[in-house]
Amino acid sequence: MAIGERIKRIRNFRKLTQAQLGEAVGLSDVRIRQYEIGNRTPKEDMIQELAKALNCNYRFIYEPSLYAAEDVMYALFELDEHYNMPLYEVANPEDPTEKHIAVGFDYSLLDDFLNTWKKKKEDLASGKITKEEYFEWKINWPRAED
Repeated sequence: MAIGERIKRIRNFRKLTQAQLGEAVGLSDVRIRQYEIGNRTPKEDMIQELAKALNCNYRFIYEPSLYAAEDVMYALFELDEHYNMPLYEVANPEDPTEKHIAVGFDYSLLDDFLNTWKKKKEDLASGKITKEEYFEWKINWPRAED
């Protein structure tokens, strides 16, 4: 998802108009619209301002380059340089004949983060939290844990 799509998604989630968001960050609604449709890309300082106005972590807006499988692999290679990352073959719980490769991290803090995420996904699947509450948690992580 591109930066503009992320901005629009959170703005709509917050029930803000383009004009309201623009006013909050000192821009026109036209500029917000340009960001949202991808005609312009906000600089990092503006991403910080938009995140503040949208009450979310700026990293949620910032566009990662991890959409292609090759990019994901290079990111994993880089992480492997810093952490012990064993690979495991695991069965799909819904279809045990289907096998996947899972990545482990020998990093207890990351384990804690992943465990928290796993619990949130379980809460969503069980109906304990709504999609909106799950989205709220994601866009404010790690602040949402305070």
